[in-house]
Amino acid sequence: MGYWGYFVVGRAARPLAELDALAGAEGLTRRAAGPEGWQVWEYPGPEGEIGSMNALAEQTGAPALFGYVMDSACVVVEAAAPDSGGWTTCLARTAMAARLGADRQGLTLEDYFLDPRDAAERAVAWAAEAGHTVTADAVFDVLTADPDGVAEKLLFRLLDLLGAPLL
Repeated sequence: MGYWGYFVVGRAARPLAELDALAGAEGLTRRAAGPEGWQVWEYPGPEGEIGSMNALAEQTGAPALFGYVMDSACVVVEAAAPDSGGWTTCLARTAMAARLGADRQGLTLEDYFLDPRDAAERAVAWAAEAGHTVTADAVFDVLTADPDGVAEKLLFRLLDLLGAPLL
C-alpha cells in the first residue's frame, strides 16, 4: 500500500497550520519552508477534513495548492490564487482514470479535471501570481507524465516548476 495524504502549499508570515482556513486539519506537519514565507505542510491519511484551498489563498493573499496523493498512484491537484482563481487537475492520469473507472459511475477524467493544456495555462498564471515564471510546455510535460515509482515525485516536480519550496 502506498502513501495517502495531502501536501498543502502556501505562503504566509505565520505557520499555515495556525490559519482559520486549515482549522479542521489537526495534525498538520511542516515539511518545508522557503523564501518569502513559502511553506509545505503534510496531512497524512485517506480521510479527514483538510480545509479550503480557496479560503487559504484568500486568507493569505497568495497562491495556495493542495496535492492529494492517492495510494502513491495518482495525485489530485487543487490550486487557487487571489487574482487568477481556482483550478483542479491530476497527476498520473492513467492511474487516475483507472481509479475513476473502478468507481463505475460512468464519469471520466475530463468530468473531474481540466484538460492538461488548460491546466498548464492555469498553472502558469498561478506561478506568475506567486512571482515565478514557468512555461506551459514544462508544466504540460509534468501533467501528462507517468510516475517513476510513486506519484509524489510528479507533485514535487510540479511544485519545483511553480516556484514552491521542495520537500
